Amino acid sequence: MANIRQAREALGARLRELRKDAGLNGKQLAQRLGWIATKISKIELGKQTPTEADLQQWARACDAADQLPSLLAQLRSLELAYAAWHRQLRAGTRDRQRQIAAIEAETELLRVFEPATVPGLLQTREYARHLFAQAIAVHGVLDDLEAGVQARMERQEILYRPGHRFHFVLCESALRNLMCPPEVMMGQIERLVASATLPNVALGVIPWTARLPKTPVHGFWLYGEQLVTVETFAAELSLIQPEEIALYGKIFDLMHKTAVYGKQARALMTRVLDDLATTFFPEDEQQPGP
Repeated sequence: MANIRQAREALGARLRELRKDAGLNGKQLAQRLGWIATKISKIELGKQTPTEADLQQWARACDAADQLPSLLAQLRSLELAYAAWHRQLRAGTRDRQRQIAAIEAETELLRVFEPATVPGLLQTREYARHLFAQAIAVHGVLDDLEAGVQARMERQEILYRPGHRFHFVLCESALRNLMCPPEVMMGQIERLVASATLPNVALGVIPWTARLPKTPVHGFWLYGEQLVTVETFAAELSLIQPEEIALYGKIFDLMHKTAVYGKQARALMTRVLDDLATTFFPEDEQQPGP
């Protein structure tokens, strides 16, 4: 979040200089704009993000219309770093999936760490449908459920294209969290077992008995060495600072060294399948008598 705060503060500092160059104090500018004075202070100190309309009015009041295109570009860069879900999904889940697909198409190595859910590229249609339904309900956005699910399935075609490599690390909890009916989760785990056999896919699972090297606060996606995305309840963060990318690369390395792969990962996933079957379908264990 540091880079977002710094970007907001940098925009505020620039607006403060425009005000001073115009010979105005905060109270005078607020009067020109019809704003309360505290809004001027919050924007200049980086405590509030201005809107495009705010920037237009500010530039006009400070006789700095020539600075507006640059100010708007700075604001859009800030918005890219912190993109609230209600804005990300306002055109529907399908458009968002297509945006992600475009980024993935340009990425040779994608590293993904997920402590709680199965990554979208490895989801079954039914599992994805339940997650999309949750997002649509929680954020109150356009309900294009089936179109969004279909777009996610189309994204998965990249797993079979040459020139792309994928390394997924999941916590065992991602296999046990029931955001869907148990039978859907069982089908999802079977899909993971199959996905691990793809030649360009590495799939590791961190057993819940493992000693973790770092608290798994959230998942993240590492697109080469250019971009890290982090999902929160409210927004998606896009991190591009080299030191941030290096930190997430270090954390990914720590996590994947804790994970099990190959036969051990398959055995772990099979145990989870058995647990789900025993818990939710115990009658299936009963064998018919002679």
